[in-house]
Amino acid sequence: MSTSLPTKSVSVKQGAIDWETLSFRVLIALGAAIAMLFLTLPTIVVLVASFSSGETLKFPPPGFSLRWYASLINFPEIHEAAWNSFLLASLTTLVCVTLGVAVSLPLTRSRSRWIQAVDALVMSPLVLPGLAVGLALLLFFNLIGWQLSLTTLMISHVVICAPYVVRTTAASLSQIGGSLSEASTSLGANPFYTFWHVTFPLAQRGIIAGAFITFLTSFDNLTVSLFLSDARTAVLPIRMWSMIENNLDVRTAAISGVLIIITAILMILMERFAGLSQFVMKK
Repeated sequence: MSTSLPTKSVSVKQGAIDWETLSFRVLIALGAAIAMLFLTLPTIVVLVASFSSGETLKFPPPGFSLRWYASLINFPEIHEAAWNSFLLASLTTLVCVTLGVAVSLPLTRSRSRWIQAVDALVMSPLVLPGLAVGLALLLFFNLIGWQLSLTTLMISHVVICAPYVVRTTAASLSQIGGSLSEASTSLGANPFYTFWHVTFPLAQRGIIAGAFITFLTSFDNLTVSLFLSDARTAVLPIRMWSMIENNLDVRTAAISGVLIIITAILMILMERFAGLSQFVMKK
């Protein structure tokens, strides 16, 4: 009699723990499935609509065809806009990498409150509304008398994209620590030699990940580009916006399909060679 009661109590507790664990896992799996559905469903809808055989953009399509992908070959306005976006994103990435690496070095090595204030200032474009940033930059360039051009558009993209390089590079530098740089310096190497032969090779995965995110962000930016582009610097997102605004052109879905496929391939390559997910999750 005295030994049966503890055994029953233990079996009840073990059953309760199993039900709690099972219900928790079911809720997490259900939440993950709903999140994945909301995240991927718009992309799937656009891809399906891009193969429509109809004359207007709608879902579900009346039939399937590759006609709208083929029509992109003879569409010089899109070719010009895509080249402008590629040139703008490339220049923006080059400037952001140069400035971002220079800023992230003191951010990771100093504990000063001023450095923390600089960090918050650099990251501020990520939390401010894009409309506010675009309007502020437009007023600034008008104030100093600069005409809108590819240069002003590139400067604007640098403002909103540089925080990505700073964050990924700082995350990579914090993993390295300062012991190797201090050892190089103590052995007689100057700061430039230490940077190029010790710091930069060890932090290059974070720099490459930041450059990749910067390129994609600049390439498909619409909000700031609407304020700061003119007819000579029409980029691809604005050209697609005008096509959708005037009529539901199915070619915009075909352009989106091409961009989705190229981006997916680049993300797989970046994950393989630079470990992109490590830095994206630490942003």
